[in-house]
Amino acid sequence: MPRLVPIDKARNIGIAAHIDAGKTTTTERILYYTGTSHKMGEVDQGSTVMDWMEQEQERGITITSAATTCFWKDHRINVIDTPGHVDFTVEVERSFRVLDGAIAVFCAVGGVEPQSETVWRQADRYGVPRIAFINKMDRIGADMDRCVEQMRVMLKTEPVVLQVPIGHEDSFVGVVDLISMSALLYDDVDLGVDFKETDIPESLRKMAEDKRIELLESIADVDESIMESYIDGKPISSDHLVQAIRNATLSLKRIPVLCGAAFKNKGVQPLLDAVIRYLPGPADVLPVDGVDPKGKKELRMADDSAPFSALAFKLMTDPYVGHLTFLRIYSGQLKSGAAVLNATKGTREKIGRLLKMHADEREEVGEVYAGDIVAAIGLRNTTTGDTLCEPNSPILLESMTTPKPVMSVAIEPKTKEAQAKLGTGLAKIAMEDPSFRVTSDEETGQTLISGMGELHLEIIVDRLLREFKVDATIGRPKVAYRETVSNKSEGEGRFVRQSGGRGQYGHVKLKVEPGERGLGVVVENKIVGGVIPKEYIRSVERGVREAAANGILGGYAMVDLKVTIFDGSYHEVDSSERAFHIAGSMGFKSAAEKAGPLFLEPFMALDVASPEGFIGDVVSDLNGRRAKIQGIDNRNGLRMVNALVPLAEMFGYATDLRSMTQGRATYTMQFSGYEPVPRSIAKDIKEKGA
Repeated sequence: MPRLVPIDKARNIGIAAHIDAGKTTTTERILYYTGTSHKMGEVDQGSTVMDWMEQEQERGITITSAATTCFWKDHRINVIDTPGHVDFTVEVERSFRVLDGAIAVFCAVGGVEPQSETVWRQADRYGVPRIAFINKMDRIGADMDRCVEQMRVMLKTEPVVLQVPIGHEDSFVGVVDLISMSALLYDDVDLGVDFKETDIPESLRKMAEDKRIELLESIADVDESIMESYIDGKPISSDHLVQAIRNATLSLKRIPVLCGAAFKNKGVQPLLDAVIRYLPGPADVLPVDGVDPKGKKELRMADDSAPFSALAFKLMTDPYVGHLTFLRIYSGQLKSGAAVLNATKGTREKIGRLLKMHADEREEVGEVYAGDIVAAIGLRNTTTGDTLCEPNSPILLESMTTPKPVMSVAIEPKTKEAQAKLGTGLAKIAMEDPSFRVTSDEETGQTLISGMGELHLEIIVDRLLREFKVDATIGRPKVAYRETVSNKSEGEGRFVRQSGGRGQYGHVKLKVEPGERGLGVVVENKIVGGVIPKEYIRSVERGVREAAANGILGGYAMVDLKVTIFDGSYHEVDSSERAFHIAGSMGFKSAAEKAGPLFLEPFMALDVASPEGFIGDVVSDLNGRRAKIQGIDNRNGLRMVNALVPLAEMFGYATDLRSMTQGRATYTMQFSGYEPVPRSIAKDIKEKGA
């Protein structure tokens, strides 16, 4: 089956922003104007196409990234609508890993908000070209110039304005296009489907000409042909300027900025034009790189004739067709029924059916090509981040970064029947969500589920109760503490057993000291002279890591420490891997207990936006939660409090903050790092962990 759309007319884009900036509303308008959807869904009515989960419709937020396909001016656009809430940041992370470009949506009133910065950094990490859409220009307090300046200062980027608004706040009626130097006016009668292109109103002409000069000067700084024409006073055609802006966007040197009001159906069609004008197609981005079975670097071009390669970036359980694996095809072609290699796991897989997804609706296709985003049925052993490729041309692509969970709750089924359902439900959710973990506490027998925050765990529990009909009791969230050491110390592990026949002998000396933050447990071998044979060193290391995983103080995993194996002895007959494994564990415990062990607790970067009148109560409450206030700024008439605060003190904070500010303050929180626990609190943690 031939390719329906040439690769140069394909776009894979994501829509990302701070929560409540209007991502899903913008996506709904895109689907309506491209003819994909025949009715505009509204977030506040729970009727959107992209927010199809019951939990999303009830809460009015996006929880899972939803993929869809639409067509605009002979181009096919694959769109992924991503969540704005920090608890679901893994959805943004894995979307940016496979997308070629993105629309960053900003609220014209709120400007660059905390989660805006988070998603921007994620896009920077993967080098994703972006265009910015300043939404909600019809709202009271909307200020496009302020938003653009915040982008420049807070995001350290170079925005280039392509449109300016016509009208202000509730009188916003359209935009001035600085490329064509014309006015686009929208009529509310037909839901914004038709708009009128006219001359720029005389009252705005001088301002538009000044903004056009700023646009030309900004692009001239990064494009020699525009620079030459501008200096020589030659006219610059729209096509010439569009190509120069495209080049600057693809090279990440400039961010085109457009404006509109998606909810009022204004400015979305020019945004679609900007997507196909300025954002890259699969063939415009750098070839994807990976390694072959010998470890040699290899590149794959976005070419249908190249060997097949793809990355599995999302798994989902569909109630109608079962297990779905979302794939980004980087090179080659893939047919339904084909046999492929999972290069990550070294296993063979067979593709069942291939589906083009439209949120939770499906369209079956027989074959897909380089640059496509599809869902596959029938993959049994493939998980998030795995590489699929041609069996005869294996390649392993770079996987994805998955954030570690920072909060846990205990979940206990009430009956044996519920126990079986719980196991099934947890397995399916863990398969879909790589930031979700399930562990079992060996001492208490409790099942612990861990996630990125209260909302994340609340949604998971709601799914267990509703989708999988699990009758269970939920316990108080448990913080993921860690342990480390504060000093250097040496320890000795000697394991000797003699009970007739061959005995057991393992003897090791090692040193424990604080290590670099974030590196976990580093084990270094400094054995010389063969006092411990090489074949036993790995057993010693396993014993050390096993002991470190169980901690010294309260049973929490130890991190940020360095262990050096420097001496020991062995017996030619009685020594064994098991003996040195036990000796390594004993030696580590001996050294760690003398090295000033202490607890570490997760600290969160907290941003609170509060009206001026409540700021005293907010700061006082945070001080009571052991917060470290980093700064208090003014932004858009609100006071912004930036703080680092222990996660253990933040349970129930959303309710408390609403109570003390009459529901007018908001906050966002994300993991920052681990910090030592004060002695007064460490005693309680030790008693609870023991």
